[in-house]
Amino acid sequence: MTALIALTRKDLILYLKDKRALMLHLLMPVVLAAFFGSLFGGSGGGDSTSKIDVGLVVQDQSEQSQKIAAGLKADSALNIVELSQQEAQARVRSGKLPVAVVIPAGFGEAASSALFSGRNKPELPLYYDPSQSTMLAMVKGLLTQQVMQVTSASVMSGQGGRTTEKYLAELPAAGSRTAEQAQLGDFLSSLKKFQDQLAATNAASAAGADGAASATSGASAGAASATNAANAAGAAHAGGGMTMPYTTHDEALSSGPKYNGYAHSFAGMGVQFILFMGINLGISILLEQRQGIWSRLLAAPISLKTVIMSRAVAGAIIATGLMVAMFICAVLIFKVQITSVAGFLGMAVCFGMMTAAFGLLIAAFGKTPEAARGIATFATLILVMLGGAWVPSFVFPQWMQTATLVVPTRWAVDGLDAVTWRGLGLNGAVPAMAVLLGFAVVFGALAVWKFLKDQRQ
Repeated sequence: MTALIALTRKDLILYLKDKRALMLHLLMPVVLAAFFGSLFGGSGGGDSTSKIDVGLVVQDQSEQSQKIAAGLKADSALNIVELSQQEAQARVRSGKLPVAVVIPAGFGEAASSALFSGRNKPELPLYYDPSQSTMLAMVKGLLTQQVMQVTSASVMSGQGGRTTEKYLAELPAAGSRTAEQAQLGDFLSSLKKFQDQLAATNAASAAGADGAASATSGASAGAASATNAANAAGAAHAGGGMTMPYTTHDEALSSGPKYNGYAHSFAGMGVQFILFMGINLGISILLEQRQGIWSRLLAAPISLKTVIMSRAVAGAIIATGLMVAMFICAVLIFKVQITSVAGFLGMAVCFGMMTAAFGLLIAAFGKTPEAARGIATFATLILVMLGGAWVPSFVFPQWMQTATLVVPTRWAVDGLDAVTWRGLGLNGAVPAMAVLLGFAVVFGALAVWKFLKDQRQ
C-alpha cells in the first residue's frame, strides 16, 4: 500500500509540475465550450445570439405592407437591409445575404381579402442562399407572425368593413349554407356590426378625450372577442374559417451549380486534417533533432537553408496531393462540382505551402516533440474552429465573422467554396490564394529566422 501511495503521489506531482500540459487540458475545453455556447444561445439573454441579415424589397405602399415592413425592422432577431429587387438578388446570389423578402405591389389588400376566403392568395417571393436553408425557415416563421398580426388587425378594425361585406357576399344564401359556413356567416355579421360601431365611435371621439378612451377600450374588447370567435370557427375548407392569407415562392440563388452540402464539408475537413499533417511534419523534425539525424545532415556539405527548403517543398507537395485526392473522391462519389479547375489547383497549392510553413514554424519554436504536439494541436483546433470548418462561418455572430478574416483557415474554406458550389471561378479564389501565400511567407520567414538563430548559438 505504501508503494501504491508513493507511485500515485509521484504521478500527480509530475502532472501538476507540467504547467503547459495543465494549461492546455483546462484551456482547450473551456475555449471550445465557450465557442459553441456563443453560437447556440449563450446565457439566453436578449443579445446572446447574432441577428439574421435579411434583404427587404417593399413594392407595395399600402398601410398593411408598410406595417409588415416596420414590424420586420423592429424584430430583435433580424437586421433588415432595404434594397431594390435586383440588388437583393445580386447579394443573395453572391453569398452576401442569406435571405431576401419581396413584398409585391397590392400585397396588403390581397392578403386581407384572402384571410377568410382562402382564394387568390398573394405570393411573397423569397430569395435565399442554398447553403443557408435554416435561415430561410427562421425568416419565414418571423414573416408569418408579422403578416398574420397586421392582416388580422386590418380586417378586425373599423376600416375593414368593406372586406367583411365582401366575405358575406361570397357566402351562399342563408338557407343553403353548411354548418361551418353558417357559423362563419354569424361571425362575420357580428364583426360587421362591431366594425360599424367602431367606425362611428372613432368619428365621434374627435370631440373629446373621453370619447377617444372609450373607443380604444371598445376596440380592444371587440377585437379580442372577434379573434376568439374566429378561432372558435376553426379553419374550414372553401371559406369556412381563417386561413394563411398568402403563399411564398422560395427561390434559391447561387452563381454556381446546384448546392451540394458535401462541397463545404470536404473543404472544412480537408483543411483540418491537412493541418494535422503539418503538425506531424513539425514533430518529425523535432524527433530528428532529438535522435541526432538533423545534426548528421548538417554535418554533410548541405546548408541549413537547403535542409529546411527540402522539408518545406516535400510538405507542400504532400499537402497539395492530399487535397486533390480528397476532392477527387468528392467529385466521383458525392457529385461535388469544381467550377474552376485552375482556381481549385491554385487553392490546393497555396494551402499546401501554408501548411508546410506552419509545420516548420512548429519545429522552429517547439522545445520538445511532446510539448510542441500539445500546443500545435490546440492552435490547429482554434484555427479550424474559427475558420468555419466545423460550423459554417455565416452562423457566427457578426463581430466574429469580421474577426475571423485574420485567420488563414477562414480564407482556405471560403476559397474552396468559391471554386465549387458557389461557382465564383478563379477570380473568386484569387483573394484567398493571396492571403494564404502571405501567411506562408510570414510563417516560413519566422521559422527560418529561428532555425538560423539557434544554429548560431
